[in-house]
Amino acid sequence: MNILRKIRYPSPNPKVNMYIITYMSGSYKVKGLLAEPNDDQVYDGFLYLRGGIKSVGMVRPARIGQFASEGFIVFAPFYRGNRGGEGDEDFAGEDRMDAYSAFDLLKWYPRVARNRVHVFGFSRGGVMALHTAIHRKETVSVVTWGGVSDMELTYWERQDLRRMMKRVIGGTPAKYPERYRDRTPLYFLEELESPVLIIHGEKDQNVSFEHAKRLENRLKILGKSVETWYFPNYTHYFPPAMNRQIVSDLCSWMKNQQVT
Repeated sequence: MNILRKIRYPSPNPKVNMYIITYMSGSYKVKGLLAEPNDDQVYDGFLYLRGGIKSVGMVRPARIGQFASEGFIVFAPFYRGNRGGEGDEDFAGEDRMDAYSAFDLLKWYPRVARNRVHVFGFSRGGVMALHTAIHRKETVSVVTWGGVSDMELTYWERQDLRRMMKRVIGGTPAKYPERYRDRTPLYFLEELESPVLIIHGEKDQNVSFEHAKRLENRLKILGKSVETWYFPNYTHYFPPAMNRQIVSDLCSWMKNQQVT
């Protein structure tokens, strides 16, 4: 287990303990938030992969606590370069290692049930989640909620992100198609063995519904296990009551997945 430091963090939920974790990702010291029910029981592991970049889309303790209260040991990396961590994010490039190393941390965490680690990705975290499951075959299940599946599509759809993407990726898809292809899990799904649940609002303007359809179609062509929960009237963000219901439902779905 690659935990270097574990410091108690104020929890918004009295039934959940939280800690800031410093861990190794390659040669970098990276940080993340760990949340666990405040008892002595063993639970499935839940790797929460955030969206955004830098301070945009940063991990929220209340959200992590919500999943932990459903009966999981949850770990959410901040990604390199954030909250005092070393290195710099590069939008699902080398920083994917932060997710892989976080998976390994959960896998060997004392309170995580043997061979029971799930991966969840929101928004940009969808790419991170799929790549993690591809590189960690023992992943029990993958959930992508409003998740990116095609990095080139993101570049063309989100004019407001183009400057950032050119900076961190090094150029446009026209100039460096291989860099965008390498970040796009659609091209590597043959290697995925875990069942996938896709959750998406069809009116999403941040990550278009096309991302979900491309992922679903590719998985079906390859004969992979995929389930879809599509919501015609919702955007990237769901109303609080529906959000809570979906969290409960997806957690139940995860727990029902069996290691093959």
